Amino acid sequence: MSDWILARVAGQLGHPRGLPGQLVGRALNRGNRVIVSAAIDALAPSAGATVADIGFGGGVGLELLLARVGANGRVVGADISQEMLAAARRRFRQEIDSDRLVLHRAGIEALPLPDASLDGVISVNTLYFLPETTQALHELRRVLCPGRRIVLGLGDPDAMARLPFTAHGFHLRPIPVVVEALHTAGFEVREHRRSGSAHRAYHLLIAAPN
Repeated sequence: MSDWILARVAGQLGHPRGLPGQLVGRALNRGNRVIVSAAIDALAPSAGATVADIGFGGGVGLELLLARVGANGRVVGADISQEMLAAARRRFRQEIDSDRLVLHRAGIEALPLPDASLDGVISVNTLYFLPETTQALHELRRVLCPGRRIVLGLGDPDAMARLPFTAHGFHLRPIPVVVEALHTAGFEVREHRRSGSAHRAYHLLIAAPN
């Protein structure tokens, strides 16, 4: 496969656009369902909570979070892709109309949310697309209520390095580097879960503010 095609694949994974982006969104829902489900299990949101999926992609996390927080809860979704936002608005029209779901076009580094407004956050497969993580992790700490938690889901960096498209714009960081960045941003990593094998290996970092 040519470098041009691999770069296009990598670009669509980081920022789905157009018709190819719509197809990528569907593929993300299939491919990420296991890790997103595991991230939500690790977050363990209670009924009535206000939680967020930052970089929600195809929207499977929005679906699962809405089910977990129930009729009195609220889910916030943020993504930089207009295609993913449009797809989510079509799919979750009823939940948006009832104010159970609020969507924003925003990146993880600048969230249009008040301080301490979220009871929990998941963000899966997002950090690879950031040249540096300092601002993003500080932003997650800003919007999180005291005593609550975030769950970051990441593919295993060694496994991902063997995928040909990750050479085109992905920032694959060793897990200890991400843990240290969380500490620097004011988080304590409470638990590190690892699952899967080969190219489906992933890590969940469960962290709370110090």
